[in-house]
Amino acid sequence: MPSACASEPAKKKIHLNFFETACTGNHECSGQWSAPGDNSRTKDRLKYYTDLAKLAEKHKITCIFFADTYAGHDIYGGNMDAVLRAGVQVAQLDPLVIISAMAAVTESVSFGVTGSVTYIPPFALARTFSSLDHLTEGRIAWNVVTSWSHAAADAFGMELLSGPKRYELGEEYMDLVYKLWNGSWADDSVRYDEVNRVAYEPSRIKKIEHQGTYLKLSARHQLHPSPQRCPVIFQAGTSKSGQAFAARHAEAIYIGGMLPSHAAGQIKASRALAESAGRDGTTMKFFAAISPFLGRTVEAAQAKFDLAYKHADIIGGLGQFSGYTGIDMSKYPLDEELVLDTSDPKENMIQGFLGNFVDSLETNTEPWTPRRLGYKMALGGLHPSPVGTPEMIADIMQDWIDDADIDGFNIAYISNPGSFEDVVELLIPVLRERGMIFDDYAVPGGTFRENLLRQPGQTRLRDDHYGSKFNYDAGWDAPVEEVSKLEVGCNVQSEKEVEK
Repeated sequence: MPSACASEPAKKKIHLNFFETACTGNHECSGQWSAPGDNSRTKDRLKYYTDLAKLAEKHKITCIFFADTYAGHDIYGGNMDAVLRAGVQVAQLDPLVIISAMAAVTESVSFGVTGSVTYIPPFALARTFSSLDHLTEGRIAWNVVTSWSHAAADAFGMELLSGPKRYELGEEYMDLVYKLWNGSWADDSVRYDEVNRVAYEPSRIKKIEHQGTYLKLSARHQLHPSPQRCPVIFQAGTSKSGQAFAARHAEAIYIGGMLPSHAAGQIKASRALAESAGRDGTTMKFFAAISPFLGRTVEAAQAKFDLAYKHADIIGGLGQFSGYTGIDMSKYPLDEELVLDTSDPKENMIQGFLGNFVDSLETNTEPWTPRRLGYKMALGGLHPSPVGTPEMIADIMQDWIDDADIDGFNIAYISNPGSFEDVVELLIPVLRERGMIFDDYAVPGGTFRENLLRQPGQTRLRDDHYGSKFNYDAGWDAPVEEVSKLEVGCNVQSEKEVEK
């Protein structure tokens, strides 16, 4: 007879990503550059990144995810002084130029990099990511952002589009890069035929002609097909437009929330949206953020928190918060309770943030002052920063898996290299012992998509992904009358599937 455990469902295992930036300081925890042993001031040298890549691969980290922003936060006090002094989200290198060096010292860990559809021309972005996909042998992802800040718009000399218009631009942009990546060169266009003296077969390479509302282009893609063709698509939009965009395009989604209950509804709704568009919702992988303070004992973990608290720059934290919300927090006295005008959409947003923090802190009944908010932002910000032993942190992570159905974590650091070393030396052994994480890459030396989906051979976009409709032989560039027939056929098929 089969054993009792044979009928039990397989326990869900998750991915772990390292969350990084290329700023010489800390992306989330202002002031920690001054903590003893912190090496963030060396982030303008390659060794920092190659060491990180080797550490990640040694411990089977799935991906190093690079967040990136343009310009800076200049809302607090009407300038950038607060974040410059705190060394937070400033002095930012371009992460795209770092990836090749990290790939050269590794074989399996992958890399996700942010790029804006609002400011980077699609032809240039498509070439850059194809270049990286070739050079990393398919270990690259693109975190798609629409760039919401006025500072970024000013830096590029452009007007800031409204949120809905940015997503309209984003949809057109995605169509265009899919055409370049998937539809310009056929798989058999690369010949290297010495007999007939043909390197690339011209008849199997299309020139893309695009004249749209926001974009126009007339060009062949700059490069021959790369291992993944299209990089893995990351996205982090939480608005209705963002969720609809993710349901169509995202393969991995970076999700916020202080508690699993904050994220569960969005994840469920996003999977349902994707399934209504014909995708398998389980192939969308959701990553929650976490910045744990880890120690072998509770006392050791608390000591690390206390040290970070000592070095936290609360004004820098408020500078970040002002940048995120668009409200100048310098107008509020540091030690007076925040009294907000909830009829103001921006101030109502702050109220929502504070509510999330209150829920996550449970027993803390202190009033919210700017000082307290500044400390919270400087010690992990808008995601959980639990303090405890590896077993305690693993319990919290299991709650996220069980209650929110996440697929992994983007682990951010408080102070480096200590934070990531604690993760690999203390936390990962416990997660592995409990069967919560994968023991190895699905395809050592394989592509990001294969290792993300745990599907060997799935190097390209899945057939149910929107971008696959732009494959070379898919007929997307057929004459208008033929396209109409194709669309009718697709609609009929969709109606039949609904009837089933």
